[in-house]
Amino acid sequence: MRLLTRALFSLILPIIITVIIPVLVILGFNNHLLAFDSALSGAMLAIGTFLIILGLGFVIYTNQAFFRIGKGTLAPWDPPKKLVVAGAYRYVRNPMISGVLMIVLGEALIFASIELFTLFILFFIVNHVYFVYSEEPGLEKRFDNDYIVYKKNVPRWIPRLKPWKMNTIREN
Repeated sequence: MRLLTRALFSLILPIIITVIIPVLVILGFNNHLLAFDSALSGAMLAIGTFLIILGLGFVIYTNQAFFRIGKGTLAPWDPPKKLVVAGAYRYVRNPMISGVLMIVLGEALIFASIELFTLFILFFIVNHVYFVYSEEPGLEKRFDNDYIVYKKNVPRWIPRLKPWKMNTIREN
């Protein structure tokens, strides 16, 4: 039960960014779901829905990978004990943040909301600065050369086309 509580508690931050803040923005700025009345709105609805589903998959996958492989959670107060370099992490270093970004961008499209698009941009900027100046230096200290090798081979935001071969990382 304690492990399940840890895993669910780690979803608080993604839920705040993808559900609570968007609901407040939608209500506060009187945004409405797009009507399916033109090719453009239909495309925005389809792309937005696709991004939300894909992003949700990334968030769920990363939470499970951190829990199962890393023996920790997404939450900064309960980080993984082991470096996670499997699955989506073989293509991009931050699939969880990418998933949250996909969800927020999808919501911005579905509601045609400049305010949600602004949230998307601000969330990306804040996370980029956080990763460059805090998260990545911390990971280098925690995981030493394993993370440095991983960082050199897997991009931060734009996924690789082919998965990175992880044979250079030690299994602990």
